[in-house]
Amino acid sequence: MKYKKVKVEELDIFYREAGDPTKPVILLLHGFPTSSSMFRNLMRDLADRYYLLAPDYPGYGHSSAPSTTEFEYTFDHLAHIIDCFLRVLHINRFSMYVMDYGAPVGFRLAAQRPERIQALLIQNGNAYDEGLEDFWIPFKGYWENQQDQKSIDGLRFLLTKDATYWQYTNGVRNVENIDPDAYTVDQALLDRPGNDAIQMQLFLSYGSNPPHYPEWQAYFRKYQPPTLITWGKGDFIFPPSGAHPYLRDLPNAELHLLDTGHFALEDNHEVIAGLIDAFLTKNVRQEGPAATMADREVPHG
Repeated sequence: MKYKKVKVEELDIFYREAGDPTKPVILLLHGFPTSSSMFRNLMRDLADRYYLLAPDYPGYGHSSAPSTTEFEYTFDHLAHIIDCFLRVLHINRFSMYVMDYGAPVGFRLAAQRPERIQALLIQNGNAYDEGLEDFWIPFKGYWENQQDQKSIDGLRFLLTKDATYWQYTNGVRNVENIDPDAYTVDQALLDRPGNDAIQMQLFLSYGSNPPHYPEWQAYFRKYQPPTLITWGKGDFIFPPSGAHPYLRDLPNAELHLLDTGHFALEDNHEVIAGLIDAFLTKNVRQEGPAATMADREVPHG
């Protein structure tokens, strides 16, 4: 594992890198409130077969975290930054693992440039109205009225250590399997001065995602990207009701419901790694160095 930074539009974008650059590329897009650290185990599991890149979004992990007056924290902007990140690294063909916030970031990239996507690896990330259940009630109130104090209080609770602990432990088989370093580090980064404003801006911007669902669903239907869905079935944030609708538009997708919660990689990374390896071996050409390097060249202009 290597820990790197690149400049993207005046920002330092941190990323984890593992594997051989001549192998098929997997881009890993993290969720809230974590960072590329959520992929630390999976990357080690797959590093002998793939080239893995996991960036931190602005405001997360070890990437730059400008204030909300210096940077517009929207999902459109996050997707733009990740697109620029790929250009800087000359990555043009890749499979994409999306989880939670990673889904609206990644699906924007896929719908804009479908030729880049070799496969989708979806884990507890939403693209259907059916997936926005009870957890999303305060979000919907906030989207409708930014002065609604009840909704604001509900969302600010999500920035507390109790809520972060709950996200990691709710729905899992055995809490003793969850590394406390994961939620402790996430909370320390959430608690940085000014980070609460960043998160509230993104909570508001999440309301921009459901209007994109028809566009992303149309992308699924038209391009039929090979898709593997691994879903923690105990997740209250994104319950299985958000997983099944993918099969309407992607009838050849594989769906695996796992006995865990929101952060499925914490106690199921070896299972998910095995499913990914089998799936990509079957569905993605295992390129040699020359073909891979050609695929990594990104046209500019």
